[in-house]
Amino acid sequence: MSVRACEPIDAAKYRPEQPGRERCCVCRWMPLALRYGKIARMAEPAPDPDPKLLLREDLSKEYYAILNVVSSYDGWLLIVKGWSVTLSLAALGLGFQQKHFALFALAAVTGAAFWFLDGLMKGYQHRYYVRMREIEYTAYLINRFPLGGQYRDREISAPRIDMTWDFKGYPVDKDTHKPLPLPQPWWRRVLARARPWWRRVLRHAEEPKPAHDGSAEEPKPGHDWRADEPWRRSPEEIYSALRGRFWLANVALPHAVGVVLGAALFIAAVLNAPGLEQLHL
Repeated sequence: MSVRACEPIDAAKYRPEQPGRERCCVCRWMPLALRYGKIARMAEPAPDPDPKLLLREDLSKEYYAILNVVSSYDGWLLIVKGWSVTLSLAALGLGFQQKHFALFALAAVTGAAFWFLDGLMKGYQHRYYVRMREIEYTAYLINRFPLGGQYRDREISAPRIDMTWDFKGYPVDKDTHKPLPLPQPWWRRVLARARPWWRRVLRHAEEPKPAHDGSAEEPKPGHDWRADEPWRRSPEEIYSALRGRFWLANVALPHAVGVVLGAALFIAAVLNAPGLEQLHL
């Protein structure tokens, strides 16, 4: 017995358990379609996603994954510094307790070894900074947008963590409200008067602050470049930062203290300085 799709269906007469009397697919879904006054349409295929949108999502995932790795490096570096202080102080204390000034040299060697390890890990961490800046520059090309307000007509993008990290602000004259040049720290003034070798060390120890146009020059006083177009790190800038990373204060300390103190005590004990005559090798 055939049933047309437009006829009403008796549920008791056409039960699924009766062999040969199961409703066809059209009959099963037709009442539901007619109840809403229309026939259900087949789902249309989804349009192809925007390649820029997919790239932005991938860059965002990569950026914050790198940020987690960079943050974890800070914890590892603190562990290295802790072991350096512990072993160096232990060697110095044992040197006085056991009256062996050879342990002073061991403290200096230990501090130098951890100093080198700290510098290696800092170099690995800095390489992630380079990739973060690349992502920030690429994200600006994809999703920049003018917001107005204090940004005026400048186009803003995200993320910008690495780009704005070096912005320290600037002093302003209280009378004229004009920006003033940044004063040099005292240690830079002292090292600037030192030998040319120290000047080369100072140049490699501090990463240059690029201007908003991407050059490795010092930004002009009074220029707020936080909303400017992100710039890529130049090869010279990357090379200089990696080469001078061992002389950064956050890398050299506290290892340098153990190296200098251990070496000074060892040399003083070898020369039989007053107070160290009872020590032997």
